[in-house]
Amino acid sequence: MKMKALIKKHLLEIIIIGSILLIALLALLMINLAMPKGDYVVVIYDKVEVERYPLTAEISKNLSYEDNHYNYLIIKDGKAFILQASCPDKICVKQRPISKVGQTITCLPNKLVIKIVGKTSTVDMVS
Repeated sequence: MKMKALIKKHLLEIIIIGSILLIALLALLMINLAMPKGDYVVVIYDKVEVERYPLTAEISKNLSYEDNHYNYLIIKDGKAFILQASCPDKICVKQRPISKVGQTITCLPNKLVIKIVGKTSTVDMVS
């Protein structure tokens, strides 16, 4: 009798956890689908916008601003990503390509932020 109750209890927990995970996954999917496609790739170095490129362009650009630190930006097929970087952790290189308004790639050691904006978007330097 105790074994049946124990199995029922765990089954209920699994169903609850599975339901929560499914709801979270659906919410993330809906948020991602609702984000509008961006128009420009904005390069921000040390909290200052230094360059802006159309997301429709095919660009390979070495971004180097001080002390021989660099990030190699690629804009291709409507997406932007960092191919190579001089930072020690390479987190910026490991991030997925970005293409939707509000998405960013950040390289803290090199003081660099790559941000996707729309036609009427301005870059918020505080966040």
